[in-house]
Amino acid sequence: MTPPPGCPMHEPKKETPPPGCPMHKSDTPVTDKLNELNMMPNLTQDQYADQSMELPTERTISSIPKAKDADSKWEYPSPQQFYNALRRKGWETPEEHVETMVDIHNFLNEEAWNEVLKWESKFGCECKEDPYLSRFQGRPQELSPKARWHSFFGYIYLIGFFQCSGPKPFDRHDWFVNRCGEERRYVIDYYEAPEEVPGVPVFHLDIRPAIDSPEAAFFRIKEAAKEKWAQWFSSPASNQTA
Repeated sequence: MTPPPGCPMHEPKKETPPPGCPMHKSDTPVTDKLNELNMMPNLTQDQYADQSMELPTERTISSIPKAKDADSKWEYPSPQQFYNALRRKGWETPEEHVETMVDIHNFLNEEAWNEVLKWESKFGCECKEDPYLSRFQGRPQELSPKARWHSFFGYIYLIGFFQCSGPKPFDRHDWFVNRCGEERRYVIDYYEAPEEVPGVPVFHLDIRPAIDSPEAAFFRIKEAAKEKWAQWFSSPASNQTA
């Protein structure tokens, strides 16, 4: 997946001060109580006192439903809220890049939802309801079992040699999708992929239902088998000789 260009994620990360440093203390008010739908504090649209430029406060409505009502959609954070969230975590972020970062964030979430819908189409549902994202949680510090497996045992073909060290995702989200009164958890691992065009970031999202039920395990195994079958037994016409 290639999002809009200009991502600052490839820039070297600046060192952050220790947790007790006053730099971590924000003069931007936040609500300490967590929002149970996304497990995040409610950030305001207020600017930091040392902010050098104004950031937009308009929020974009996503295509992702948050309730049975099809008109009820999740809203993406505004650039100012996104910046406030990064500052609250102690991450130094160039203000001029924040709007691009928000565009990438929104792009990846839309792609993730499209993949969730593909998975949901495989699950039977008698009520014929459309799925919706009831809540989600970011877990960037916790590797999923699959990501942990690949990071230790994955093989990367590199300059003619196999290297026993797979890449680790830079982020992880757990999405809770509700349909017909049943909640299903999806795990999303976010990876940086090799650039196809210099300076244009490419991301890979590994999206799958968590193995929380026999049904989810069945579909995970079925899809993995289909992928392996296609790899082993496909015979492209271009590889055939006369």
